[in-house]
Amino acid sequence: MLNSFERLLLVRGVPIFQELRDDFLVRLASIMDEHSFNSKEVIFTQGQEGRSLYVVAAGQVRVHIGDQDLVLLKKGEFFGEMSLFDAEPRSATVTALEACDCLVLTQQQLYEAIDETPEIALNIIRILSRRIREINVKLNVKDNDLVNLKVKLEQERQVVPRSQRS
Repeated sequence: MLNSFERLLLVRGVPIFQELRDDFLVRLASIMDEHSFNSKEVIFTQGQEGRSLYVVAAGQVRVHIGDQDLVLLKKGEFFGEMSLFDAEPRSATVTALEACDCLVLTQQQLYEAIDETPEIALNIIRILSRRIREINVKLNVKDNDLVNLKVKLEQERQVVPRSQRS
């Protein structure tokens, strides 16, 4: 169990909360629930309904789609934020890589917090935008890799018939 000071330090370190006043952070940290997960325990699965944001308080989690890792998250990092804003099911599965603790903020708690302090919504938009940009960069790199492989394969296909002619 985290004490109130540890909760405050953890919440203060989360990017979407960094620009908030200390009095609000204290309140936010105090209303978040703490959940513990065992090593290899699935926290939630892709396609599952959910309306909570998780902040890793201890341990490490793996965000993945099937066997494809999207990201590994450690203390102070967060996940599940997309489900707070849309009615869509979870976009990925999250599994504890080791025993871990998470602070959990529900959609209702967040909406009440946004009503009180609208700056939190702007912070969340910035973070989500940054994540989308990072994913786009990764996709562009993979797309370029595929184009290069296609060119190389085409070049090799042209070499094979010539060598068979001799």
